[in-house]
This record gives sequence, C-alpha cells and structure tokens, in this order.
Amino acid sequence: MPHMLILGLGYTASRLASRLRADGWQITSVRRAADADALAFDDDGAVRAAIAQASHILSSVPPQGDTDPVLVRFGAAIAAAPAIWTGYLSSTGVYGDAAGAWVDEASPVGLGRRAARAQADVAWGALRPGMCRFRLPGIYGPGRSALDRVREGRAHRIDLPGQIFSRVHVDDIVGGIVASFAGPPGVYNLADDLPCSQNRVIEAACDLLSKPWPPLRTLDEAGLSPMARGFYSENRRVANGRAKRVLGWRPRFSTFAQGLADCLSQG
Repeated sequence: MPHMLILGLGYTASRLASRLRADGWQITSVRRAADADALAFDDDGAVRAAIAQASHILSSVPPQGDTDPVLVRFGAAIAAAPAIWTGYLSSTGVYGDAAGAWVDEASPVGLGRRAARAQADVAWGALRPGMCRFRLPGIYGPGRSALDRVREGRAHRIDLPGQIFSRVHVDDIVGGIVASFAGPPGVYNLADDLPCSQNRVIEAACDLLSKPWPPLRTLDEAGLSPMARGFYSENRRVANGRAKRVLGWRPRFSTFAQGLADCLSQG
C-alpha cells in the first residue's frame, strides 16, 4: 500500500489526502497541533519515524518569517529518507512581477515580494534528487472561491486596467500531483488556461448568484489589508504547458467560469 506523509494539512493538502484515501492509500499527516487525524509538528520522534516509513512525502508548509520550518527541523531526515517520491507546494509568487507577461518554469525567481518563498523553493529543489515542486497561483475551490466572497460581502472590483492574474481549482492541483507520481521530477506550474483580471472573476460570481457587481474602486478606496494590496502589486500570466507536455495533465476546470460553476453546484 502506498503511504503518503503530508506535512501541513491545509486546504489543498486536505483535498489530496481525501483523494488518496479514496484510492486506497495510507495517509499520515502532520499539523501544528495533534488531533485524531494528524501528528503534532513538535512530536519529533513520531514525525521522523513517519519520514522513514513513507513511500511519498509532501510538504505544503509555507515559510514562517525568513525560514522554512520543515526544512529547518526535518530537512536532513527527508533528504535521507527512502521515499520514492517527494514534493513541495510552492507559489507562482516566486516569479515576482512580470508586467503582465507570461512566466514559465524557466523564468527567473526571487525577484518579487516573496523572497522567503523563493528561497524555500530553491532549497527544496536542492534537497534531494527527484524532487517535484509545484508552483501554484491563486487557489480556489468549494468553500473558498469568489462565490464565498460575494456572499459574505467581501468582494472587490479594483480599478487597475491591464492587471492580470492566474488561478487554479484545488482539484486540478490534486490531479497534477497525482499525475507526477508516474512522471519525471522537476518544477511544474499548475494553473488554468485563462489568466484574466480578478474583476472578471468577481463579476462572473455575482452573475451566478444574481448579485450586483461591487463598485469599481481604487486600491486606496477599497481599504484592503497590506497582504491584499500586495496581491495587486504583481501582474503576470502563468504558463502551464510543461505539466501538460510532461505529465499529461489537463485542468478539469480550464477556466474560472467552469470552476465557479462547479463550486456553485456543491453549495
């Protein structure tokens, strides 16, 4: 039975765990605090034992401050582990601002606001042969989409002509990870086929819910948090061709319209 160890059981990793369990995998997960389904990150002996036993190891833990806590504490153990597959969930934020141009896996990294994430991405790539790194844009899916922001009154339309983002449905990330088990290691962008403005996504969500569009505002008028403002400081289109060519991956939800319709069907 294949055995996946997941360090950091967040939104995406939880969807992966559910998929793999349904396929008959054994899953061991690690979270900040132990619960019925997860080991505690601070339970050093148990985590190291799981690292030594797993056939597949995935970290979805982002940097904390300037360091990656998984690499700091368990990097050497993962480097020496007998696992046949290791992976890391990274971010397309490592590419920084491209002024709306396309970026692919050969584009420079470390030029944007996410320096710690870029450093962690590079460090994971150097940790051991055979690493898979998945660079992910904005993640959405059931319970975490523009539909939810519209329903909760948190949706914004920002007056930034030409601002372009990429996004990906959570289940397409899961599909890309699963496809990589039988493919070569390396870096893969997992994004849908239609980069576009965030305004278009919000407008589509409003239309699906028969809600009025939010007013178009400047960044200052919208009163966004520093993190949300940072989201609008970068502008790029993310190319997904390598995952398609090398892994045979295809996004089930190739556009935000398909993905939002699926989210709506799930409540």
